[in-house]
Amino acid sequence: MQFEGAVIKEQGITFAIVIVKAHVLDNRSEADGLITTFQRQAFRGIPVVLMTQNSRGTPKYYGRTDIVRFLSHVPVHAIPWKRYSLS
Repeated sequence: MQFEGAVIKEQGITFAIVIVKAHVLDNRSEADGLITTFQRQAFRGIPVVLMTQNSRGTPKYYGRTDIVRFLSHVPVHAIPWKRYSLS
């Protein structure tokens, strides 16, 4: 499985962002399960936040509150996106 994401280190905290489909954020149990999967299998235990965008490109984040709050002030184009593979 391939996915788009980013790893960011800011203010002493390293965390990951993973782009998901909008319906994932509408289902908290699915979103929480994905966060756990990505933390364990792709990002070795660092906090993971999920992100989706609406038709206008406005991001919506789900995950740890402090990280979501921080990301709400970061332009999406400033995030170092990369393609990852998860086996």
